[in-house]
Amino acid sequence: MSTPSSTPSPIPARPRRFLRNLTAVLAAVVVLVSTGTLNIEWNELPQMPEQVWHYLYLMFSDPDWSKLARALAEMWRSIAMAWLGAILCVVVSVPLGMCAAGDVGPAWLRSLLRFVFAVIRAFPEVVIAIILLTVTGLTPFTGALALGISGIGQQAKWTYEAIESTPSGTSEAVRAAGGTTAEVVRWALWPQIAPSIASFALYRFEINIRTSAVLGIVGAGGIGSMLANYTNYRQWDTVGMLLIVVVVATMIVDLISGALRRRIMKGAHTRVVASDN
Repeated sequence: MSTPSSTPSPIPARPRRFLRNLTAVLAAVVVLVSTGTLNIEWNELPQMPEQVWHYLYLMFSDPDWSKLARALAEMWRSIAMAWLGAILCVVVSVPLGMCAAGDVGPAWLRSLLRFVFAVIRAFPEVVIAIILLTVTGLTPFTGALALGISGIGQQAKWTYEAIESTPSGTSEAVRAAGGTTAEVVRWALWPQIAPSIASFALYRFEINIRTSAVLGIVGAGGIGSMLANYTNYRQWDTVGMLLIVVVVATMIVDLISGALRRRIMKGAHTRVVASDN
């Protein structure tokens, strides 16, 4: 018997590490340059844990609960501001996001809308609120507008990405039956993306709850304005009480919103009951 001659397997090429090493070096240079331009007082860093503990003790050792009623009212104002901003965001962003999706709007409209959404996402909520302050004044409505406008860019992006990730079979069937683009959106796309859009809207509401406290610092009203005022006057016992209210209220909203999002995405849990034969 003749055995086939074994041919030696080719040796794999040595991986090139130049690009990886160059990326690591550039990242290290960026970190060093960024650290050097911050004017950090390195000799004060060892004292930071002691200072943090000192202020935490001033805030939470004996919180001042005498202003709890007002804090709850301002917290409710922040929640209302966040909810109004979330509704405004959904009403505007969902139709625009649909027009920006592939196979829905024309190419020139998709490019224009996606550019606008990217520009909106580049502006933080605080910057939008400062711009709106010159028009609407120091009111909670300014905060609601800032939250709504800021959320449009992200919510619209979620919308057209949800549309583009759906299977195309239903849309093709509606088009094959002679359906227009509007009918494709209504009968093919919307039933598939509605749960995701509702889940995204609730998630955006959770984000607005946290952001509303920051907007109050620039005068948009709510619990943030009260927190900024008492921080400026260094009334740490009241600041501690306000932080407790913010944390508890945010956790409650997150629990409720999370349960609703799970119910929307997964549906109600069905219970199988065994029947006696």
